[in-house]
Amino acid sequence: MRTTEGLRQIPVVDHEINNPYFADANLDYVYKAKIEVYKKNFGGILIIKKTGFRNHRIVMTTEFGNKLFDLEFDGDTFTKNYVVEELDRKFVLNVLQEDFKLLLNQNAVVLASYESDSERVFTTKNGNRFDFYFFGRPSGFLNKIVKTSKSREKVAVDFCTLNGRVAEIISIKHFNIQLKIDLEKFKEDENVN
Repeated sequence: MRTTEGLRQIPVVDHEINNPYFADANLDYVYKAKIEVYKKNFGGILIIKKTGFRNHRIVMTTEFGNKLFDLEFDGDTFTKNYVVEELDRKFVLNVLQEDFKLLLNQNAVVLASYESDSERVFTTKNGNRFDFYFFGRPSGFLNKIVKTSKSREKVAVDFCTLNGRVAEIISIKHFNIQLKIDLEKFKEDENVN
């Protein structure tokens, strides 16, 4: 299936797209997280913090506070501060690195633009692959990112947002491997009694 099937190509007006999620250094983005990797399940709390212009730190703990992983992006440099043994596999770490890089990338140069009555889609280049950013119409909110190879879709990141600045629900699904990540934002009123 072509990612832009059913869409009409339009002239490129916006030469750069902006991903608004995880862009505010004053916020801690805290999510309930479920990661399924080849029939193994990991659950807990995921925290993403913007620590600089192109820097983010990502920490996931169990609900009891045991650390599952602590990863850091400093521009294009990726650092593994800690990863629990079950996840500390080169293949899994590479996939998590690519997933979080896709999730956290804030700006990308637009190669082509498409639209339908309900969305506007921007194609960007990511190494030797392409990323497609889907923005809802008329809201203008980023609803989805699809990462493709030259021939097919590899990963889809779906966002559900109320305000267009903070994603309430995020789902990352792979089409070529058994890996899925579901994130649900902690609500301010979710306190333990």
